Amino acid sequence: MTLVSNDLNLSARIEQVRAGRARRSRRWSVSAALLGSAALVLVGAAIMLGNTIYPLPDVIGVILGERVPGASFTVGTLRIPRALTGLLAGLAFGAAGTAFQTMLRNPLASPDVIGISGGASAAAVVSLVVLHWSGTATMVVALIAGVATAAVIYLAARGGSSTGGRLILIGIGVGAMLDAVVSFVIQRAADWDVPVAMRWLTGSLNGSRWEGVLPLGLAVVVLLPVLALLSRELQALELGDAAATSLGVRVDRVRIVLILAAVALTCFATATTGPIAFVAFLAGPIVSRIVGPGASLTIPAALMGACLVLAADLIGQFAFDTRFPVGVITGILGAPYLLYLLIRTSRRGGSS
Repeated sequence: MTLVSNDLNLSARIEQVRAGRARRSRRWSVSAALLGSAALVLVGAAIMLGNTIYPLPDVIGVILGERVPGASFTVGTLRIPRALTGLLAGLAFGAAGTAFQTMLRNPLASPDVIGISGGASAAAVVSLVVLHWSGTATMVVALIAGVATAAVIYLAARGGSSTGGRLILIGIGVGAMLDAVVSFVIQRAADWDVPVAMRWLTGSLNGSRWEGVLPLGLAVVVLLPVLALLSRELQALELGDAAATSLGVRVDRVRIVLILAAVALTCFATATTGPIAFVAFLAGPIVSRIVGPGASLTIPAALMGACLVLAADLIGQFAFDTRFPVGVITGILGAPYLLYLLIRTSRRGGSS
């Protein structure tokens, strides 16, 4: 009788685990589908809306290569590259941000908080203001500088028992130094160079062109699947290095691949649009509340990042009398959450 009872209890527990997994899987699928649909709707709105509102048949005609009077240039040359740049940059920032936050087990571990975006920004400002290089050269310089900054931060943070905490602190310090470099260069710049640099530093989709969409799209197509395929290992790293190792994860190798992919996504997006503030920082925490615990956040966070960038760009264009760059709107959204997070972290530290 006891054996039969134990078998029944074990079967019931197995069914509970299976039911829980099924619920989490359904919730993840529904959340991802809704976020993907929202991103597509926002892309459509970004293409159709403007000083002239073009109907969907005209937009589809332009996409199919037809010659539509008035719409071919406005939609094909201006609006579609802008919408795709916003979509791709949001995907990159969202996926990279949640990868860092999950891997380092800290919501502050976002690329724009720990200095990686700052490296790309400082290099781009020097390229624009001091060297007077073109947009393509600026993108390349920003990409290389962002990767180099991430490498310096990672190498300086290696060792010790708290690599994640050290990386965040060192990254914040490096970011502060790079911000000082940017301020110095802007202060010494000629008057006509300052608006160009400030527009890039704010984070903007203005001036998006096909030549910027193509490399960013290639980076997202190649690197986003890498983060998605390593989502289980990423979840294991959230438990700590010892627990991840006991689960069969090659911690050092997986961490290096994750960092390289997330850094490259961040740098490609930053080199294309400038450092759009707080998208990488906000996407993961928002999605974690939608998807729930125990689920991979990589794809939903990427979609949330795209929604944040596209929605903020539409708000900046049409919600006010003056048009604001997308980075201004995301900064307004993200700054209060950052302050709340810092206050909450400080109180926990003080109470421990």
